[in-house]
Amino acid sequence: MVLGPTGSRRARPGVRAATTALLAATAILVAGCAPEPDSGPVVNPPGSSETTPPAVSAPPAVRPVGEAETLADGLEAPWSILRLPDGGVLVSERDAGRIVEVLADGRLREVAVVPGVVAGGEGGLLGLAHLPGDGADAASVFAYFSSDDDNRIVRMPLTGEPGELGLGEPEVVLDGIPRGSRHNGGRLAVGPDGYLYATTGDAGDGDLAQDRDSLGGKILRMTPDGGAAPGNPFDTLVWSLGHRNPQGLAWDAAGGMWAAEFGQRTWDELNRIEPGENYGWPVVEGRAGDDRFRDPAVQWPTSEASPSGIAIVGDTIVLAALRGERLWFASPAITSPSDVDAAFVGELGRMRDVVPGPDGELWALTSNTDGRGTPRDGDDRLVRIPVEDAG
Repeated sequence: MVLGPTGSRRARPGVRAATTALLAATAILVAGCAPEPDSGPVVNPPGSSETTPPAVSAPPAVRPVGEAETLADGLEAPWSILRLPDGGVLVSERDAGRIVEVLADGRLREVAVVPGVVAGGEGGLLGLAHLPGDGADAASVFAYFSSDDDNRIVRMPLTGEPGELGLGEPEVVLDGIPRGSRHNGGRLAVGPDGYLYATTGDAGDGDLAQDRDSLGGKILRMTPDGGAAPGNPFDTLVWSLGHRNPQGLAWDAAGGMWAAEFGQRTWDELNRIEPGENYGWPVVEGRAGDDRFRDPAVQWPTSEASPSGIAIVGDTIVLAALRGERLWFASPAITSPSDVDAAFVGELGRMRDVVPGPDGELWALTSNTDGRGTPRDGDDRLVRIPVEDAG
């Protein structure tokens, strides 16, 4: 194990939130003939094919307040934050194939270099997820990564306490996920039902997203051992299809599942995910009003989003935007979002992941050392963002 001190700099960028919600009654797109998008997000309009989730009492929406604080710096192409129930924090580094522990004083401690990771393009060590122990079974960390010829998911026993966490030998849970120089998906999450979910990209071949027999361009739902979870709509690993490159997963208080997805040239998407539904790629991009496909709840011009990780705090959905260099706040999560705000526009650079913090705040990863950003002093960073009820 290698210790890697990172210094004690603290970024104090101001928060700049700009309300930019646009309600659009007509936003009908078809592949190849979509109009140039207007600036700002477009939320689910009246008459859309998007169905409204069951109404429940929603907690107040939240918005950022105060300044962002650097919890750790010196990260190299970080991709995923994993907060553990005992207070431990792990971060994956895409290109190095490393999993590092973020210590309480901001230092980085190498926990493991995952064997078999082959970085290149958008591939490398991507998502992390945690499964608590159950009886004789130890707690585990799952990792999604690119190998020589595929993307795969491995499971590693988790040992130790915060400050001295360890990971055992990886066991392959699922392999054969299409790999490309781009569009590798890669987000992992254990859902409220206890099953493992994974987002996969189309690996640059859009036709895979519509092929039910392919693992590419899908959201997968599986047992901890990699089998199809009970209740999957096609009796396979596939939970939903028609995705281009989804990289964010989260659940709201009512159990509704949400995913963020990269568009191609026109629209990025926030989708409410239902089992067996088809989200249209590559036939359509963004909202199409086509009964064969499910429309996004919110869509953004690609220049303003490129959404990666997402989190839900107080039933407000928060999206980390790469190209858009901001956080998007969509509220409330449990109905069709009707208010969308941007924060930190251009202040922290590219944003890769965001998760709920320990005290109701947000923790987020910048992504300025991934080859597409402009690194700033101390990049990349894990930052803490305080929030408050907007009501």
